[in-house]
Amino acid sequence: MGYKDIYDSWASDPEDFWMKAAAAIDWDRPPSKALFDRGAGMFEWFADGMTNTCWNAVDRHVENGRGEQVAIIWDSPITHTKREITYVELRNRVATLAGALRAKGVEKGDRVIIYMPMIPEALEAMLACARLGAIHSVVFGGFAAHELAVRIDDAKPKCIIAASCGLEPNRVVHYKPLLDGAVEQATHKPDFCVIFQREQEVATLIPGRDVNWHGFQYGVEPAECVPVEGNHPAYILYTSGTTGQPKGVVRHTGGHLVALNWTMKNIYNVEPGDRFWAASDVGWVVGHSYICYAPLIHGNTTIVFEGKPVGTPDAGTFWRVISEHKVKSFFTAPTAFRAVKREDPKGELVSKYDLGCLNAVYLAGERADPDTIQWAQKQLGVPVIDHWWQTETGFAIAANPLGIEELPVKLGSPSVPMPGYDVRILDEGGHEVKDGELGAIAIKLPLPPGTLPTLWNAEDRFKSAYLAHFPGYYETGDAGMRDEDGYLYIMSRTDDVINVAGHRLSTGAMEEVLSNHPDVAECAVIGVSDPLKGQLPMGFLCLNAGCDRPHDEVVKEAVKLVRDQIGPVAAFKLCTVVDRLPKTRSGKILRATMVKIADGAAYKTPATIDDPAILGEIREAVTPLGYAKEPA
Repeated sequence: MGYKDIYDSWASDPEDFWMKAAAAIDWDRPPSKALFDRGAGMFEWFADGMTNTCWNAVDRHVENGRGEQVAIIWDSPITHTKREITYVELRNRVATLAGALRAKGVEKGDRVIIYMPMIPEALEAMLACARLGAIHSVVFGGFAAHELAVRIDDAKPKCIIAASCGLEPNRVVHYKPLLDGAVEQATHKPDFCVIFQREQEVATLIPGRDVNWHGFQYGVEPAECVPVEGNHPAYILYTSGTTGQPKGVVRHTGGHLVALNWTMKNIYNVEPGDRFWAASDVGWVVGHSYICYAPLIHGNTTIVFEGKPVGTPDAGTFWRVISEHKVKSFFTAPTAFRAVKREDPKGELVSKYDLGCLNAVYLAGERADPDTIQWAQKQLGVPVIDHWWQTETGFAIAANPLGIEELPVKLGSPSVPMPGYDVRILDEGGHEVKDGELGAIAIKLPLPPGTLPTLWNAEDRFKSAYLAHFPGYYETGDAGMRDEDGYLYIMSRTDDVINVAGHRLSTGAMEEVLSNHPDVAECAVIGVSDPLKGQLPMGFLCLNAGCDRPHDEVVKEAVKLVRDQIGPVAAFKLCTVVDRLPKTRSGKILRATMVKIADGAAYKTPATIDDPAILGEIREAVTPLGYAKEPA
């Protein structure tokens, strides 16, 4: 069956399609049906089934005689370390860790925050929570203390599992002081913290609160898998909200298992036993779905990589890992390829390695520019597949489903909607637009299994953020179009979220931080184009009347504020002081026009502008930062 047959079979009988997909998962009690309609646009999948994620990701492979297969390969060029963990070793390690957590009171439904770098223990912590039915929330290792504190107060974890440090190519990132600062700032206090001591930095433990990863596991009874309902939350993953209000995306257990397992063969074209590598981080959704869960549920070998695309030691590190570990399917962000291409434009390092094992490359996290795709196609000689999804959806909305059928690649398009996604392009009034016309991308409800059913403790916010604008649809927040062949094109965000090297960051959150500076009267942050990272934030500060301090001092402090509050991941360095911001007569800042000026793109002066002269002032302000180059 080809893509069209399979998509049509889903469209004509979604219930039958997903119940068949659910048969590939082990259930303690099979669900009576696939879809449960809770009313008011709220849906759940496989809600009355009973299952366990850890069982499906680990134990069942051991029970089925595949215990000696390698489950996890850890490759850390930063520490010059490689390790292999088989499924049977993984089961034993996870069961013991889960037993130790249980002995300290962690039970089904409790939340556990995980704050760890790219080490196998991060996956073991996630799986140990799943084993007990505890709900984990992984926070990107090294996130600023303030951001971590906000998440502690929202999730209210019984326990936090952290490492003593993370490692960057030239520095140690001290996790423990950030964790201690976050716990101090947070109103909610965890019962205890588990610290995995890395040899690069041994952290000081706080007596009575902190326990050592190895020590607290000593002599405990290993835990069995706890069956949970299909609609029991597997995890909470916070995505770009404003700093004051984190958006905790919830993932339900049953749909998560079914959808992710389905994608491994149908989208990524791997069989159980094949080696799959997603070069991401466990702190992001790609790390949840495609470093930890999907490969293990499907019985693949997953690669955990602690390194960078360049500099660990050079721009050939991706090719070394693929060649050495016989990776069949490789997933990364376009940013990573741009960094490699910048260092090795002719691909001289590619030819040093035997990449005969590699069948395909998948790109996601931001729009894949045609130039990067063409470079990768030329260097690697395999399909380079752009696919599009979101933290909220957990897996691809649109892709080229190589495991079903390789469709023609159209540069600039993530191809076609996957089964489960009825994608429509709508105008402001919620009416469908013609093929080739730009509109808001929305998905007709219900969303498929594995997507977010709600936000953590914020159902009203879930409805207002995603369901209210277009009744009967999920609003993706992206704008784009569809061509006559049904291929989708994702053009831009419709809100204020920018994409810095694959990390979705809210400019609104940065504005909130900047506006707290005592000298700043008003500010705006926009996303400007960057050849390496895709986008970078650029800040504009209007200072309080009477502020006579040197502008560069204020800018330096503002940059430090964002770094401290949001973290280095924001890459906030471009900032300038201006007298005023361009606004509509109703007071709305014309951010989209500012972006066009900075990027040197053609623009029309908005009809609603209060004073057109301000646009020239913005051009003058961004020119010293290396922007506002004339349109080519």
